[in-house]
Amino acid sequence: MYDQPRANPSQTVMTFDQMLERVRHEGAYPTRERAAAAVHNVLAALGRQLTGDERVDLAQCLPVEAALTLTAQIPDTEHLTGWGFVKDLAARTGAPPATARWDTGAVLAVVTRLAGPDLLARILRRLPGGYALLFGQAELSQPQPAA
Repeated sequence: MYDQPRANPSQTVMTFDQMLERVRHEGAYPTRERAAAAVHNVLAALGRQLTGDERVDLAQCLPVEAALTLTAQIPDTEHLTGWGFVKDLAARTGAPPATARWDTGAVLAVVTRLAGPDLLARILRRLPGGYALLFGQAELSQPQPAA
């Protein structure tokens, strides 16, 4: 049997305008334009890290404008940790790392709701360590055997 992506019953249909309003609320941004910049920057950065069926399935959960931002990026060959993701975003946008982390949290909180728990679990399995916290999830580590 093939490992086919499963339908995500918790998926919420949302317009791009609704997404921007949710991100604006999550990030306490003063303007819609500031929320839109955060959405585009964070989704572009995520598009450089996420590959495979998870990338395709996430794009299907997002409003069209957001999905285009995610999928327009060519995935990097270097996979960044969660902290590396934030540092890279800060470097690309010229923002301090604290601002990049804030933007990431605001955008990925909304993405988490759109993706649902099943797809989010698949995304986190595909990405290196440190991303669960960025998506507002607990970072659970596997116990390491004693040496």
